[in-house]
Amino acid sequence: MFKYELLAHSSECKARVGRITTDHGTIETPIFMPVGTRATVKTMTPEEVKELGAQIILSNTYHLFLRPGKDIINKAGGLHKFMNWDKPILTDSGGFQVFSLSKRRKITEEGVEFRSHIDGSKQFISPEISIDMQNTLGSDIIMAFDECAPYPANRSYIEHSMMRTSRWAKRCKEFHKNTDKQALFGIVQGGMYKDLREISAKSLVDLDFPGYAVGGLSVGEPEDLMIDVLNFTTDYLPENKPRYLMGVGSPDYLFEAVQYGIDMADCVLPTRIARNGTAMTSKGKIVIKNAKYKEDFTPLDHDCDCYTCKNYSRAYIRHLFNVNEILAYRLVTIHNLHFLLNLMKGIRKSIIDDRFMEFKNNFYKNYGYEK
Repeated sequence: MFKYELLAHSSECKARVGRITTDHGTIETPIFMPVGTRATVKTMTPEEVKELGAQIILSNTYHLFLRPGKDIINKAGGLHKFMNWDKPILTDSGGFQVFSLSKRRKITEEGVEFRSHIDGSKQFISPEISIDMQNTLGSDIIMAFDECAPYPANRSYIEHSMMRTSRWAKRCKEFHKNTDKQALFGIVQGGMYKDLREISAKSLVDLDFPGYAVGGLSVGEPEDLMIDVLNFTTDYLPENKPRYLMGVGSPDYLFEAVQYGIDMADCVLPTRIARNGTAMTSKGKIVIKNAKYKEDFTPLDHDCDCYTCKNYSRAYIRHLFNVNEILAYRLVTIHNLHFLLNLMKGIRKSIIDDRFMEFKNNFYKNYGYEK
């Protein structure tokens, strides 16, 4: 059932509009994917996430591997039934989480041995174990097991890591069972070295995956370097297959990703900063816990029609944070997710109307980005 159709292309840049078809529905791209790490988008019900316009969510193989584990989800009938979500799901391979453990893991050609961040128990994930877990989850798009190398890192380390990631990708494809139901994406690595990115991309394209992700960016490098490497990398990815930039969710990074040919992106950013009291608005970010909002009875964003902005004031939401009420997290999460999903809807329309750069420049001016 998996299919990608390219529907429109900007005459100004690499931005494009497409449609992905899966067993659980279609996805209009470019798209932002809310993150439901542990089979839930934090503080939200699946129905609420759908009402905001989310077409697909992301869940995390590493966390679900540890809890509740493969057997429980298998008995539940897969991740869709377990969490009551009937739209598409993408699961990452667990690679980023495993490698972020740094001192708790040991990498070999076979896979990664690590200590659980929960109880310290010894665990092991290989390309085959990751794919087997994702097969059990039943997600519509699954990711090859890779190593997300840190920044900065020396060339020798990055080259060795990248080549192993390519070998692991081949093992993932050979082991993948549900090819008619689940699309397996390869992940391009290579750090900030363009020649290694080219080698990685070409090796994965030779394996003919249904889609490709760009990994190892937005890991601490300067923004101009991230954009330069991304722009270079997408030139080596097929036009007729979706491209996914992993782990970006700020408005500027989403615009830059789309401008350089990316179709899909995800990040915990909008939900995480919501729980810290930060809201994205058409005029820039605001920290609603600040004292200046104590008697501000206007909505978070005058230009927003989300549930939060239609019903609650800044003063009320600030009060909820001050008295540690859970509703505070929910209301700002609703707003931030609506903001990004609506932004991507506007981006899609601007590409179809062939005015993407105008839309981007106007947004940056209003948001306060100096670019």
